[in-house]
Formats: sequence, C-alpha cells, structure tokens
Amino acid sequence: MWLSLAFVSAILLGLYDSLKKESLDGNAVVPILFLNTLFCTLIFLPFILLSNFGTCLDGSIFKVSPGWNWDEQKWVILKSVIVLSSWMLGYFAMKHLPLTIVGPVNATRPVMVLVGAMLVFGERLNAWQWAGVVLAAVSFVMLGRSSRKEGIDFKHDVWIYALVGAAVLGAVSGLYDKYLMNPDGLGLDKMLVQGWYNLYQCVLMGIMMVFLWYPSRKHTTPFRWRWSIPFISIFLSIADFVYFYALSLPGAMISIVSMVRRSSVVVSFLFGALVFREKNLRSKTVDLLLVILGMVFLYLGSR
Repeated sequence: MWLSLAFVSAILLGLYDSLKKESLDGNAVVPILFLNTLFCTLIFLPFILLSNFGTCLDGSIFKVSPGWNWDEQKWVILKSVIVLSSWMLGYFAMKHLPLTIVGPVNATRPVMVLVGAMLVFGERLNAWQWAGVVLAAVSFVMLGRSSRKEGIDFKHDVWIYALVGAAVLGAVSGLYDKYLMNPDGLGLDKMLVQGWYNLYQCVLMGIMMVFLWYPSRKHTTPFRWRWSIPFISIFLSIADFVYFYALSLPGAMISIVSMVRRSSVVVSFLFGALVFREKNLRSKTVDLLLVILGMVFLYLGSR
C-alpha cells in the first residue's frame, strides 16, 4: 500500500514541478514562493480550525491533533525552516535551469536519503535496491556531461550548486519526516505536521516579502500573475499528504518512498520537452531511462 501511494505522490509532484517552471519563467521568485505557501496554508487552515473547534473531522484522516503544544510545534517549526530553505534554493535553480536538467538531478536526491537512512535509522537495502541506487548515481554523472552541450558546467554553475543544495536539504527533510511521524521517533500526527508547517512557512515568507523583496522590487524581475501559480500549491498539498500518509504506514521505508517519489521526473521531463521545447533531449533521455530503470530495480527489491 505504501509503495502505491508513493507512485501517486510522484505523479502529483511531477505536475507540481511542471507548473512551477511555467510560473517562474521570466518571473519574480520570492512572490511566487510566498503565494505558494499562502495557498498551501489556506488549503490546510480549515482542517486545523475544524479540528480545534468542531467534531466533523473526528475519526477521519483529515483530523489535526487539537491544541497548540510547544513541545510538538518546535519540531514542526524546524521542519518549516529546512523545507523553506530547500524551496528557496530550488525555486531560483528552477527559474534559471532547463526543466530536463532540474528533474533528473532532483531524482538523485534519494541517494542522499539512503545514506542518511542507513546511518540514522539502520535501514538496509538488498542487491536489487543497491543496483537502483548505483544507476541513479550514474545518471547524475551522465547528465553532467550532457548539460555541457547547453553551456552548463556542473562544476562552475551557481544555479547547479543551488539545485544540489536544495536536494541536500530536501533529503534532510525526508529523514526528518521519518523521525517526526514514526512511532519510534516523535510519532507526530501527519496532518498536524503538514497543516502547521505550511502556516509557519507562510509567516516566514511574509516577513521576507515585507522586509527584503518589497523595498527592492523595482530593481529586480517584476512579478506577473499567472493562473498556474495557485495550482502549484494544490498539486503540492495533495502530493505531500499522500507522501506523509505513506510514511506513516507500517513497514514504510523512507529510502524507497523518497526514491519512488523522485520518479516524478518523468512527468516534468515530458513537460520540458513538449511545452518548453528544451534542447539536447536525446542524451537527456538516456539519462532519464537510467533513472527509470533504477526505480524498477528498487520496486523489485521492495517486493
């Protein structure tokens, strides 16, 4: 069950990445990120309010643990800082790099999660799963070579470093999720985590909008409203809910869930090829096929 939910989350995440690229192209990053956190907050705020001041959600999967407890919320605030830092780096990288490069690089993120899962949670992989990890690593190296044809040098491009930084922080967030919601960790409710961390991110981005972006807005890329912007939040919220629910199920392995979730690269790659008409698709397709093959090996190893 948890593996099937991981694939559903991957499809939704691919749509999220594609709409994010559409929204960021030639647009201001900070307002879009703020609106993303705002819309996500508006999606989950009713669940928080209804859980605290009503009974209609009692017994449902949308129930948020009532009340506000600092011993719980301090851990959620830390998650908000980690995720928002990853998003900030990732949004700027997405704006300046082709989607057919961003997607495959993000797809190698579970390799970082794997190392952390082995060190922190003691998870072990079998031969099939290790083969999938190796293929993911090889695809990253090959993508670095392919990107040179577009004038992007992985060793010297600042946006590549931003993308890698976003991936590392995303891996940290994935490991932290396991600690937050696993019964052997803090055992926090998944809806509590998802609802409140979106709210905290919105507050942090609001502060950044007022004190950093707004005073200098006339000297940076102007903001333009696009109808793809609210759908970023819609697809992300659903994808995250499915992801959190998968992690909370018995037997769920963070390394596998995170790896499958990165198969969202297929959706975003097709979007980059068909909508943005990005270049050098032949060699990038080979890199993508290696990533997909790695996902297949991981699936075989988890059966």
